[in-house]
Parts: sequence; structure tokens; C-alpha cells
Amino acid sequence: MASAQGWSLERMPRVDRNAVRIAVFEIDYLDVPDAVAVAEAVALVADLSTDDSPAYVNGLLGKIISTKVA
Repeated sequence: MASAQGWSLERMPRVDRNAVRIAVFEIDYLDVPDAVAVAEAVALVADLSTDDSPAYVNGLLGKIISTKVA
């Protein structure tokens, strides 16, 4: 599975991968508003990961939400 063209999940920092995993679980299985799950993940990677991570995680989760089946 690739997160972006030419990028494997293994290339993402571990913090980013796990923040995305938690957010996707919240979006798919819990009664958490999508925006809250995304905001929490972005805040987490902003504190713990690279400078580019918040924008990447925000975009990735936005794409996941846009393809979500209601």
C-alpha cells in the first residue's frame, strides 16, 4: 500500500504512521467527528515529528475522509 505516488508507508516517520492509524480508527469506528480526529493527529505530529508532517498528515487524512463511504 502506498500513501502517495512512489512513497511507501515505511518511508513515513513512525509517529506519522501511528497518528494516521489512530485517526483512521477514530474516523471509521468511533463516534468522533472527522475534523476532531484530524486536528488531534495534526497536533500530535506537529509536536513530535518533522516540520513537514502536519501538512502531509492533514492532506492524507483529508483524502481518506473524502473517499469515505457514508
